[in-house]
Amino acid sequence: MVPPLCFQHLKQYWAMYRLRMIRKSCLTQIKLLGFDTRLCHSSRPPVDLIGINNPAETINGRKYRDNHQTSQMPLSKINHILKANEYSYKVNGYDGRNSVNSILGLDSNILASNALNEDRRSAATCLQSRGMLLGVFDGHAGYACAQAVSERLFYYIAVALLPVKTLMDIEDAVENERPVLPMLQWHKHPNDHTSRDSGKLYFNSLRTYWQERIDLEEDEDRDVQMALMNAFKRLDNDISLEAQVDFGVPFSHFTPLRVALSGCTACVVHVDGDDLHVANLGDSRAVLGVQEENGTWSAHTISNDHNAQNADELQRVLSEHPALEHKTVVKHDRLLGLLMPFRGFGDMKFKWSGEMLNRVYETRPDIFSANEFKMLPPNYHTPPYLIAEPEVTIHTLRPKDKFLIMATDGLWELMHRQTVVQVIGEHLTGLHWQKPVSGLSFTLGQMHRLLQERKSRAIFALEDENSATHLIRHALGSDGFGTVDPRRLSKMLSLPQDLARMYRDDITIVVIHLKCQHVSQLKIRH
Repeated sequence: MVPPLCFQHLKQYWAMYRLRMIRKSCLTQIKLLGFDTRLCHSSRPPVDLIGINNPAETINGRKYRDNHQTSQMPLSKINHILKANEYSYKVNGYDGRNSVNSILGLDSNILASNALNEDRRSAATCLQSRGMLLGVFDGHAGYACAQAVSERLFYYIAVALLPVKTLMDIEDAVENERPVLPMLQWHKHPNDHTSRDSGKLYFNSLRTYWQERIDLEEDEDRDVQMALMNAFKRLDNDISLEAQVDFGVPFSHFTPLRVALSGCTACVVHVDGDDLHVANLGDSRAVLGVQEENGTWSAHTISNDHNAQNADELQRVLSEHPALEHKTVVKHDRLLGLLMPFRGFGDMKFKWSGEMLNRVYETRPDIFSANEFKMLPPNYHTPPYLIAEPEVTIHTLRPKDKFLIMATDGLWELMHRQTVVQVIGEHLTGLHWQKPVSGLSFTLGQMHRLLQERKSRAIFALEDENSATHLIRHALGSDGFGTVDPRRLSKMLSLPQDLARMYRDDITIVVIHLKCQHVSQLKIRH
C-alpha cells in the first residue's frame, strides 16, 4: 500500500512536475540529439509562466499560498546586486591622436544569469590611431571564446587601422627589445575578467598579423570599414589555427581548443568624430536613441540580427550550400538544428572539416562537458556553416542622436527597442515623472496610485546614476506601464541560478552618450 502524501509533499511533487514539463517543452528536441543546450540560444518562456507574479498554487481546484516564500528583498540588497558590475567613464574633448570625440561618456553593466557568466564587454581608446572602440560579446558553450575575443579583437582592429610605417616602428622596437608605445587605453571595471595563461600566444599571433601587413605593404588608408572586417576574420582564423597547432594543456579553461570549440557573438562600435561604424556578428544589437524636435524619443536600429528571422541572412546561408542540404542547413530556425546565430567567433564544430572534428573527439574527450555529444553535428556535409565576417554599418551622427545602446540578446529578449530608448531617454531628461497632470480626469484613488508610481520612479531615477543599471532594473522589474514594481524586481533577482536561466539570459549593456553636429548618412557593407 502506498502511504498517503502529506500536503507539503504534494506541493513539492506538483512544483517538480511543472518544472519538468516546462524544461521538456523547451529542450526535448536538443537533448534527443545529445548536444550541449548552451549552444542553442533558446528562447525562454514568458516570465509569468511559473508564477513569478502568482505565488498561489492551485491543486484540485483549490488555491494554496506558499507560506515558505522568501520575504521581499530590501532595496539596499537589490541595489548591491544591480550595481556590482556597473562602470562609467567620462570622456574629455579629445581621444586618440587629437580626434575630437563625439562621445561624452559611457555607462555599462553586466548581470549574470548563468552560474559562470558567459557575456563580456570591452571599451578602449585608440592611442596610435583615432577614435574609441566599444563592444559586447555573448558567449555560448562556455565563456572561453567570449573572454578571448573581448581581450584580443580591439588589438586586431588597432593593427588593421595603423599605417604600415607605424607598424614598422612597432616591429623594430619589439625586435630590438625596446619599449613599445601602447596601442590602446582600456576602460575596465575591476570585476572584468582577464586571462593570464595565453598572453604570449596571443601576442605572437598579433605580431604575425602586423608582420604580414608590413610584408605586403598593405596600407588600408584608414578605411575603418575594411579594417573592421579584416580584423574580425583574421582573429577567428587565428583562433582556429592556434587550436589546430597545439591542443593545449588538459583541464585548462583557456586552452586554444576550449576557445575554438566554444563560441560568441560580437557587436563592436568604432567612433571617430561624428563617424560611427558598427560591426555586428550574430544577434547582439546596437540601437540609437533619437530625440525628435518635439521632444519625443524614437529607436533607430543600426545593426541586423544574423538569425533565421532575418530573411536576407537566411537566404545567404542557404545559397552557400547545395540545394540538397536546404532542408537541413537551417532546421527549427537553428543552424543544423543547433545554433541560433548564423555568424560568430569560434564554434569550430560548425567550421572545421569532419576529419578534423573526429580527430578532436577521439584524442581530447576531456575538453567536453559531460552533457556534450562527442560526434559530428547531424547532416554535416559541406562546412563551414558558420562565418565570422561582420556586417558593417556606417552612420554619420546627427545632433538628434543622443545615445547609442549596445546590448547582448539577454536585454532584447525582455524589452522592445522602442521601450529601451524610452526608458533611457526619460532617465536622462528626468522629465517623465515630473510632468504636471492636466487634461485628464482622475478619481482620488487613481490620483493616489499615479503619485505613488511617480514617487517610485523618482526614487529609482535617483538611485541609478548609471544608465545601463537603470535599464536592467526596468528590464527585470517593469510592470508593463513604465514603472518598476519592486516586488517583481525582487523576485527576479531572488531566483536560484538553476532556475534563473529559464527566465532570462546573461545581460550586458553599454550606453554611449553622444554629442554631434553633422547630417546623417547610412550605408551597409556585407
